[in-house]
Amino acid sequence: MDNERLSLPQYDIPQDIQNAVTVTTLDRLYNWGRRSSVWPLMFGLACCAIEMIVAQTARYDMARFGMEVMRPTPRQADLMLVSGTVTKKMVPAVVRLYNQMPEPKYVVAMGACASSGGPFKEGYNVVAGIDKFLPVDVYIPGCPPTPQALIAGMIKLQEKIDRESLKNVRWYRKGPDTVEVPVPILGPDLIDPRRNAEIKATTSAQEG
Repeated sequence: MDNERLSLPQYDIPQDIQNAVTVTTLDRLYNWGRRSSVWPLMFGLACCAIEMIVAQTARYDMARFGMEVMRPTPRQADLMLVSGTVTKKMVPAVVRLYNQMPEPKYVVAMGACASSGGPFKEGYNVVAGIDKFLPVDVYIPGCPPTPQALIAGMIKLQEKIDRESLKNVRWYRKGPDTVEVPVPILGPDLIDPRRNAEIKATTSAQEG
């Protein structure tokens, strides 16, 4: 974000001191720092991960956006890039990683598989989109999306961060500062604990 976007437009700063003085709000300053220091979690699921790796090379230079520091531990990451096919066997691990990430944290569904299941949507072992379990902030279309598409998605995430306010974000409200997602149970099929009441009601109706 340049100085013009950080400054509030309704204040007319003299030309000779525009590069030395900025009149802004706490929200803008806070978000300006966060948008330029997003640390993605270093993991990939399938072929989209190859494009994610390519986007980190010198040709595309993700360091321009402050997103080149990929962390191998979820406790030091604030962005989960779900890059590839999400199988039912893998979902419990992905949700567990998400729960270990500190707030504020974001999720990007990279590619058709992470967004909706892609060409494997009707498969018995594939989840039709990670948004069935995690709150997704940005969807990136493609199979797989190009590095340019990933960068465009990251810019959209930055724009979302720009619009957040300290008065409204969950992690500064009273009560729990994060929402833990119940880890799915992998048995004969994948069971979402959030649907336990619905499953019990259906079973009781069938038995009755």
